[in-house]
Amino acid sequence: MESISARAQAGCRANPAEFLLAGVIVARSTSLLLSKALLTTMSPLNILSVRFCLAFVILCAIFFNRIKRMDLRTLLMGMAIGGAFSAMMAAELFALRHTLASTTSFLENTAIVIVPLMEALLHKKLPCKRALLCAGLTLMGVGALTLRSGRFSFGLGEGLCILSAILYALAIILTDRLSKKSDPMLIGIAQVGFIGLFTTIASFIFETPKLPSGTSEWLPVLGLALVCSCFGFTLQPVAQRRIPSERASQFCSLNPLSTAVMSSVFLHEKIGVMGAIGAALILGSIMLESVRSANAKNA
Repeated sequence: MESISARAQAGCRANPAEFLLAGVIVARSTSLLLSKALLTTMSPLNILSVRFCLAFVILCAIFFNRIKRMDLRTLLMGMAIGGAFSAMMAAELFALRHTLASTTSFLENTAIVIVPLMEALLHKKLPCKRALLCAGLTLMGVGALTLRSGRFSFGLGEGLCILSAILYALAIILTDRLSKKSDPMLIGIAQVGFIGLFTTIASFIFETPKLPSGTSEWLPVLGLALVCSCFGFTLQPVAQRRIPSERASQFCSLNPLSTAVMSSVFLHEKIGVMGAIGAALILGSIMLESVRSANAKNA
């Protein structure tokens, strides 16, 4: 009897890594709103370049002594993850030029479904039924939440969103594999630096880069650098070190959920009935996966 009670308590115990990953995803969910505002005066790669270069300088100033211990292996891991995220976010920002932020959020977060399929392909086996059920519930929830007031149409923007989702799934899996092989904090810092480097090179090749001018550009850039990059990107490898990639992909659903909540609070937008249904489906899928993970761990 005591053993059953202990297992029940263990299954209900919160996982600090999951709380951290949830915070990371929520922080990064603000990036679509801030980036959408900047796209009226700055080009996509230029935004990414300034954002991540500034974030890397801040991280170097804070973690200078720790960065001195970085070895070549960790640097290469950060480069691999940073490359995947650079391509993913470039596709995301170019998509924002052609479609709504809500549509971008929905399609990009189909990574929730793509990750288990990629993992199954890598392991040469079918995903378990519970994982497919959680992915399906989450996908329906994201759809209800983000497409509650519009009709779906497929064009260049939507195609770029699908590409972004595939690259996002790849980045999640890469982070899952590599964050367990070295100091995840150093990997996260290196990743931010390489995103800044890659997008700066691309911006000089394809655009005419410039520094932000005025508070209307600097404030969103600082928000992107401090909240979305320094906190969001740097700490994701730390959080994912103790979370399977399939489980990490479920937290992608918090992105559109938190965006809807922030829009309701700051822009006075109403979530509505479909939004409430979507939020319930998303939270239900996360809870269902939490129960499955806890039972598997304590079996």
